[in-house]
Amino acid sequence: MVYSREELLDIVAAQMPAKRWEHVKGVMETSVILATRFGGDPVKADLAALLHDLAKFWPIEKQEAVMIDNGLNPELLEYDKQLLHAEVGAFIAKRDYGVADEEILDAVRYHTSGRVGMTKLDKIVCLADYIEPGRSFPGVDTIRELAEHHLEEALIAGFDSTITFLLEKRKQIFPTTVLSRNDLIRQLGRDVKHIKMIN
Repeated sequence: MVYSREELLDIVAAQMPAKRWEHVKGVMETSVILATRFGGDPVKADLAALLHDLAKFWPIEKQEAVMIDNGLNPELLEYDKQLLHAEVGAFIAKRDYGVADEEILDAVRYHTSGRVGMTKLDKIVCLADYIEPGRSFPGVDTIRELAEHHLEEALIAGFDSTITFLLEKRKQIFPTTVLSRNDLIRQLGRDVKHIKMIN
């Protein structure tokens, strides 16, 4: 069965607390702005953003069961459990809610970790998740400033903030995130030396 956008709004809102739903709406709004700004597809950006945290508030045990039972990326199980919801959400969106567009599903799947060879839609949703209006963390204003003109440079700054946070907490860093950051720098053809350091 294929669900309409209006039906999906209700379905997704029911999966999470009101505060997280406000975040999702912020990511939707920001994704559409970024898509318009950088030549992406606003309709796809809106839908991918709507779905990006579909499984975020499922019990971790349920997320792990979906991963294991359906043979989803086993490497994720070895890292922070906060990574699981992206993979699970993409799977559920396709299986249960009829979302068939693989570009949208990939944007959901990689919005937390990134990947080598990110599509424009991947970048838009990932960046919107960092900078939607409700976000508040050290360096977010710098990322927002970069996002006014530079999609990739803003996303690199976002990944830098994540990596710095994980280093400070002495947590494992999912290797794909580091590879994603490096790939974005390669795409620009140079080291991004002029990006303001995030404090």
